[in-house]
Order: sequence, then structure tokens, then C-alpha cells
Amino acid sequence: MEALLTSTAVVALAEIGDKTQLLAIILATRFKKPVPIILGILGATILNHFFAALVGSEVANLLDGYWFRVAVAASFVIMGLWTLIPDKFEDDELKSTGTRGAFLTTLIAFFFVEMGDKTQIATIALGARFHDVIPVTTGTTLGMMLANVPAVFLGSALIRVVPLKTVRIIAASLFVVVGGWMFWEIFG
Repeated sequence: MEALLTSTAVVALAEIGDKTQLLAIILATRFKKPVPIILGILGATILNHFFAALVGSEVANLLDGYWFRVAVAASFVIMGLWTLIPDKFEDDELKSTGTRGAFLTTLIAFFFVEMGDKTQIATIALGARFHDVIPVTTGTTLGMMLANVPAVFLGSALIRVVPLKTVRIIAASLFVVVGGWMFWEIFG
């Protein structure tokens, strides 16, 4: 349960203002079909985050040792600092998906835009931290949906209402707290 709740909270906060959330808003504005967009986000996130959690868990199983635990804890602190840097979305990233409908465009775009993104890297770190792929994948997917479903329905109005700087600071603090907690477990 700890892996599920931590994963949900970390990703939900980290996703606010993230490139993939901006993509959700652009897709919602462009297609005006929320259900296929939400299903595309869900499918892409499950696939992407399952593999990310699996990689994190397997690497942790192979390298489970003192310095690896220190590296994972440090990665959470680094993610916290990275979260403070606002993302922007380049519209030409969306153009490469073609005109295959809302679902397929969202599925493909989300899967590839999520590659190397903060939330994917956080999922790898969470997989390494908890060694439990299914709860981490479920939690990170739930976190992505908590952040992106309102973005799909509310579109660009959401950006004007939510103080993204404040949310980024909260998300960054959460990453740093998790990293600090892990350091406490290692050194405490």
C-alpha cells in the first residue's frame, strides 16, 4: 500500500505543469473528444510506466547495495530540483503522430513524450525503491490520471486557475522529502 500511495502522490504532483499535461491540454483543445484522449493517456501511461517500474525494480535487484540505495535517494532529491524547472511543450512534437484520430494520436504521442520525462524517471526510481512493479505502476498511472483527466476536461482554463509555481514547489518538496526519508533509512 505504501508503494501505491507514494507513487500516486509523487506522480500526481510532479505531473502538474509537466510536458505531458500540456500535451493533454493541446489534444483536448484540438480534438474536443475527451473520452478517447483519456483512454489514450491511460493506455500509454500503463505501458510506459509498467516498463519503467520493471526496469527500476530489476536494476535494484541486480544492484541492491549501499551505493545503489544512496543513488536512488539522491535521484529523488535531483527530481525535486528538476521539478522546479517549468516544462514547455513544443507543438511540432505532436505533428509527428499524424492524423489517426484522438485515441491513437494520444496513445502514440503520450507514450513517446513520456520517454525520459520527469514522471517516467520518477517511476523508475519508485520501482527501484519499492521493488514492486504492479503497485508502483498502478500508483503512477493513477497519479497521471489524477493530473491529466481534469486537464482534458478543463483544457487551457486549468492553467489560468492553478498556480503552477506553487504546485511545482509542493511537488519538488515531496520529491526531496522522499529522498530525505530514503537517506534517513540508509544512514539513520
